[in-house]
Amino acid sequence: MVLTVAQLAQRIGAELVGDGAVEINTVAPMGTAGKSEVTFVADNKHMAALESSRAGAVIVAERVEGLSRPQLIVKNVDTALIEALNIFAPKLKPPPEGIDPTAKVGQDAKIARGVSVGPGAVIGDGVEIGEYCVIASGCQIHENSKLGKNCRLDSNVVVYHNCTIGNNVIIQANSTIGSTGFGYSFINGAHRLIPHNGGVVIEDFVEIGANCCIDRAKFGNTIIGAGTKIDNLVQIAHNVVIGKCCLIVGQVGIAGSCRLGDRVVLGGQVGLADNIEIGDGVMVGGQSGVGRDVPAGQRLLGSPATEITEAAKIYGLTRRLPKLAELVRQLRKRIEKLEVAKDDKK
Repeated sequence: MVLTVAQLAQRIGAELVGDGAVEINTVAPMGTAGKSEVTFVADNKHMAALESSRAGAVIVAERVEGLSRPQLIVKNVDTALIEALNIFAPKLKPPPEGIDPTAKVGQDAKIARGVSVGPGAVIGDGVEIGEYCVIASGCQIHENSKLGKNCRLDSNVVVYHNCTIGNNVIIQANSTIGSTGFGYSFINGAHRLIPHNGGVVIEDFVEIGANCCIDRAKFGNTIIGAGTKIDNLVQIAHNVVIGKCCLIVGQVGIAGSCRLGDRVVLGGQVGLADNIEIGDGVMVGGQSGVGRDVPAGQRLLGSPATEITEAAKIYGLTRRLPKLAELVRQLRKRIEKLEVAKDDKK
């Protein structure tokens, strides 16, 4: 798609400053954008690099004086950027409505209007799929599981039995919902699996990345709250309850029966020990290990995770350890010399 800057400004609700006839065909970062591409400045620290950019136009939050290229002035740069990226997104062929001849649909399955079921998909007995869902090739939805409206399951997603998925949920390729949790008891010299008879509930507008695993509960449900977004390669164990609008970044591991409040953010490779409670709005930095309950609003870092200002002090001292060790070695030598001199005087 090609739009003039004036047309793009109208589409994203921007005030145009400069030549509206420049043609734009995509969005690009400031450092690589060319004359037919629009770029953006999300914060002032990148403003200095704007002069050297070759972009055909720029999306900004306020007018930049003396800038020679067209400006699209908006209230929120992130919102405008999302709109622009959607406008210039590749136009892919939509999945065909209906059930592919190679798919298998079980008895008593209820598939609403507008649903697309791709090649090789397997829909189990008693499954319910809401309107306008897309079930891509190779997906499996096992007995008695339910999907709401407008869901998208990418290729090879597996939803085990008795799971409930809300409306407008996206699950990317190769993720597994409702697998048996990792719960064993050591009995008579062997690890014996504890039955997991519960389910998984995924609420509305949840997005789950590729290659994630969300285990079913022993009893009750593992729950992912509405609006939560989960990155790739995340493990969520049995009976975990995650609140609304949380962000769970890649390679996070959440152990069994943890409870997360609303708007919790877990950075990449964060690990949570089992049976802990994380309050509303908590933010945990990448590679941190959390082994205790965390009150609402705290910001943590490190392993074991501590409050971020304390963690910064610990990190600073840790970096100084080689110099401190050398200083101790020098002081020890001086003390030894003083002790020898003292003995010689006796």
